[in-house]
Amino acid sequence: MQKASRAITLLFVAVIIAGIVFIMMPDRPTEKSASASSSLINMSPLTLTSSSFKSGEMIPSKYTCDADNINPPLSISGIPEGTVSIALIMDDPDIPKEVKDARNIEEFDHWAVYNISPELTDIKEGVEPEGKSVLNGMGETGYIGPCPPPEYEPTEHRYFFKLFALDSMLNFDTEPTKSELLEALEGHILSQTELVGIYDRSNSAIE
Repeated sequence: MQKASRAITLLFVAVIIAGIVFIMMPDRPTEKSASASSSLINMSPLTLTSSSFKSGEMIPSKYTCDADNINPPLSISGIPEGTVSIALIMDDPDIPKEVKDARNIEEFDHWAVYNISPELTDIKEGVEPEGKSVLNGMGETGYIGPCPPPEYEPTEHRYFFKLFALDSMLNFDTEPTKSELLEALEGHILSQTELVGIYDRSNSAIE
C-alpha cells in the first residue's frame, strides 16, 4: 500500500515538474509566423542601379549631349508583389533660374516611360524599354541626355532617374507630359526608388 502511495506521489511530482518546464520553455514559432518571418527576410527593397555609374557619381559623357546621347544601362530589382506596371522618369532640377523663368518650369524632363512590364530587370544601353512614352522637355518622346549649359551656375547638375512600381496600368488619350504622368501615379504607387547621376560639361572629358 505504501509502495503504491509513494508511486502516486512521485508521479504527481513528475507531472508538476514537467508542467513547470513546459511553461518556462520559449515560445515556438507557429508555421504561419515562421513563414511570415521567412518572407520578410527574403523581401528586397525596390532598387534601380546602373553598371555605368553609381548613385551620386558622374554620368559618363557617352550618355550626354556631348557624345552619343543614348540612355545608360539600368538594372531593376526588388519589384514588390502585386506590381502590374512600372514607370520610369528622368529629370534635372538644377536647371538655371533663367531657364526656369523663361519656360515656367522647375525641372527639365529628359525621359519618361510608363506601362513597362514588371518582368523587366534590365534596360539595355541605348534601348528604350517597351512601354508608353511621355513627352520630354522638348515636347518630343525619347531620351535626352544631360546637357547643362556651362555659361550658367551651377554648371554641375543632378539627374534623377525615378522608378515607380504601380498596382495598375495607366491610360491616356494622348501622349502625356511628366506632370500628367505624376498625377496619374497618385494612389497607385506600391514602391519607388531613385538613382542620381551628376554631370558637368565644364570639366567633363568626352569619352
